[in-house]
Amino acid sequence: MEKVKRKASSKKRSRKKKNTALTVAVRTLKVFGTLALSLFLIIIITGSIFVTVLTIYVLNFAETDDVITIDKVTATSNISRFLYENPDYDPEDPDSSQFLLYYGLTNNARRSVWVDLSEIPTYVQDAYMAAEDERFMEHDGVDFKRTFASIVYTLLGRTQGGSTITMQTIKNLTHEDSRSGIEGVERKIKEIFRAINVEKKYTKDDILQCYLNIIGLGDGWQDIVGVQAAANYYFGKDITQIDIAEAASLAAITKYPVDLNPRTNLENNRDRQQWILGKMLELGAITDAEYEYAMNEELVITGDPDFQSREDPDAEEIANQGMTSWYMDEAIDEAVMRISERRGISTEDAKTELYSGGYNVYISIDVDMQEKVEKEMQDNSNFQSYPFNEDELQSGFICMDYQGNVKAVVGKRTKKDTWDEFNNATDAERSPGSCIKPIASYAPAVEQDLLTYSTLSNDKPIDLPKGDGTTEKWPVNYSDTGLSENWSYKNLYTWQMLMRSLNTLPAQLIEKMTPEYSYNFLKEKLDISTLYESDAYYAPMTVGALTTGTKLKELVGAYMIFGNGGKKYDVTFVNRITNTQGDVIYEKNDGYKQAISESTAFVMNKMMQKVVTESIGTGRYAKLRNTQLAAKTGTSNEWKDLSFVGVTPDYVSGVWIGYKVQEQIPTTQYQNIGAIWKNIFGDIAETEQHHEFTMPSTVAEMNYCTKSGLIASERCTSTEVGYYKRTNIPETCSGSHFS
Repeated sequence: MEKVKRKASSKKRSRKKKNTALTVAVRTLKVFGTLALSLFLIIIITGSIFVTVLTIYVLNFAETDDVITIDKVTATSNISRFLYENPDYDPEDPDSSQFLLYYGLTNNARRSVWVDLSEIPTYVQDAYMAAEDERFMEHDGVDFKRTFASIVYTLLGRTQGGSTITMQTIKNLTHEDSRSGIEGVERKIKEIFRAINVEKKYTKDDILQCYLNIIGLGDGWQDIVGVQAAANYYFGKDITQIDIAEAASLAAITKYPVDLNPRTNLENNRDRQQWILGKMLELGAITDAEYEYAMNEELVITGDPDFQSREDPDAEEIANQGMTSWYMDEAIDEAVMRISERRGISTEDAKTELYSGGYNVYISIDVDMQEKVEKEMQDNSNFQSYPFNEDELQSGFICMDYQGNVKAVVGKRTKKDTWDEFNNATDAERSPGSCIKPIASYAPAVEQDLLTYSTLSNDKPIDLPKGDGTTEKWPVNYSDTGLSENWSYKNLYTWQMLMRSLNTLPAQLIEKMTPEYSYNFLKEKLDISTLYESDAYYAPMTVGALTTGTKLKELVGAYMIFGNGGKKYDVTFVNRITNTQGDVIYEKNDGYKQAISESTAFVMNKMMQKVVTESIGTGRYAKLRNTQLAAKTGTSNEWKDLSFVGVTPDYVSGVWIGYKVQEQIPTTQYQNIGAIWKNIFGDIAETEQHHEFTMPSTVAEMNYCTKSGLIASERCTSTEVGYYKRTNIPETCSGSHFS
C-alpha cells in the first residue's frame, strides 16, 4: 500500500513536471511568436514608410511642367550673344527686331553647325540608334530595364550606360552630369521624368534631330559638337556626303570621344565601329553587301579644324567685331558671376560655359550714349584748358538710370587697347573727397530731422578727441568761396554749407549721428563695398578720407537716391540671361532698398541744385541750359583726386580724374571737374526725355526768412524759397529781428 502511494505520488510529480515544462514551452513560443510578429510588423511598417518616402522623393522630380525645349536650340552655337533693346523697335512691324546684337563671344576651339534631320542620311541616324538606343523608336523616352540597372550601378559607385537618346539629349542640354551617389540618382530620376515629358511634346524626329546636332564628338583637342561638324573635322566632308562606314565611325565616338575618336585612336574606333556595323546588320538597317563593304573600307581621316562644308551664319554674324568695349568687359564679368551663382559652379567654370556659346545675355547699354561718351573721353580738349603735351591724367566715367541699369561706362581717356582692361570707373578705388558729404552726413541728417533746407548752422569746427586725451579744432575748410582758409564762424543755411562744400557742418552732423551710424548707412543702405572698420571715424565719414576710397560705380550708384525718391537699386550691366534652352537663369528684379524717404531725397536734390546754379557753387561750371542738374564735387586731400557726380531727371552719372600713381593734379593745366563732366555728358543731358524733377506731395515749397532760416511770416521783409519735408516744417518766424 505504501509502495502504491509512493508510486502514485511519483507519477503525480512527473505529470506536474511535464505540465510545468509544457507551460514554459508554451510561454516561450508565445514570446518568440510575439517577437516574430512584432518584427514582421516592424518590417512591414518600415517598408511601407520607406516605400512612401521613396515615392514622395521620386515624385518630387515629377514636375509636369518641366519640359526641356529641343527646337533649333542655340546649344549648337559657338556664340554667346550680348543683346540690347532696339530703340526703334516697332511691335506692329513683323520685320522689326526687339533686340539687336551688341557683341558675340566666340569659342574658336568649338565647331558646331546645325543641320536639319532631312539632310542627315538615314544610315547615319540608324548608326546612332544602333550604338546608343536600339529601341529608340519603340519606347516613350525611357528604357526602364537599362535605366534601373544604371541606377543600381550608380548607387554602387559604378557607371553603367542606361540612358536613351532622349535622356542623353536632355543631359547635353541641361549640362547636369552627376554620375555617382545620391546626386547621380537624382539626376537619373530627373532625366526619366523629363524624357517622358519631352516625348509627349515632341516627335521622335524632333528628338533625334536635336540629339545629332548637340552630341559631343571632340577628340580632346578640338571641341566638336554635332554630326555636321564631326563630318567636316574627321573626314573633310559634309554630313550628306559620308558613307555607311564613316557613319558608324562617327557613332562609335559617342561613348568615349577622347578614347574612341578616329583621329587619335583609330584602332579603338575601328573596334567599336565594327560592333556598330554588326548591330546595324542585326537590326536590318543595312544589307549583307553594305555590311561587308563597310567592314573592309579603309577610313581616310583629315582632322582639319578649319574645314567647313557650309557657311556658319553665327560666325558670319560676328566677323570682324573687334575687341570688347569697356561696357562688354563689365557685362562679361557680371554674366560670369550670375551664371556661377545660378549654376552653383566656380567663376572659372562659368566663364568656360559662357565662352562655349549658347547664352543670350541682355544688357542695358545705350549704344549711342556709349559711343559718344567714349569719343568725348578721348578728346583732350575736354580735359585741358590749353594744349598740353602730357596726358597721363587718368579718368573714368559712368552713367546709369534710376533703376541702376548702367547705360555707358568708359575706363580711361585713351582708346581701349587690351581685353578686360583695368577700368577706372569700376575697378579703381579712389578718394571721393567731398562727394561723400551728401550720402554720409547731409542725407542721413535730413532724414533724422536734424536740420532743414534753411537751418542756420555756424561755420565752426568741432573739438575732435585725440589719442592723448586732448582735443583739436577740426576740420579745416578748403574752399574757393572767399571764406577764411579755416573758419568764418558765420551762420549759414544748410544749402549754403553744401553749396560751398564747407567741412564744418558735415563734421558737426557726424558728431551728432556718430561715425558708426554713417558708416553703416553707407555700407548697408547704399552698398558701398570698399569700407574698412577703420573708416568708421570722423575724417572718412566727413571728408571722404577712406582707407582705400570708393569705386566710381558705387559712388554714382549711391547718388541715384537723390533722383528717384530715395530708392537704392543694385547697379547692373546685365538685365537678363537665358541659357541654351531659352530658360531665364537670371533676371534683375524690381527690388530696392528705401535708403531715405521720398521727401528727404527731394530736399537733398534741391540743395544740390544750388551747387550748380549759385555763382559761387563748387559745381557751377557744369550748369546746363535746359535741364535741371543736382550735383556735388569732390576733392581729396592735396587735390590728388577730383570727382563730380551729376543727377539729372533721367540719369545719374559721374566722372573722376587723377594720376595712376597719386600726386597733386595741376588744376591750372586742366579744366574744372564740373566743366569736364559737362564736356563729356552735357549734350546728352540737354536732350534727355525729361528736363525737370517732379516735386512729390510729401514736400512743401515755402518762403523762409533770410534772417532766421524759419518759415517767413508777414513781418519778414527778406525771404527766399525753400523746400521742406511736410513732417518737419520749421516754426514760423516771429519777425522780431526787425524790432
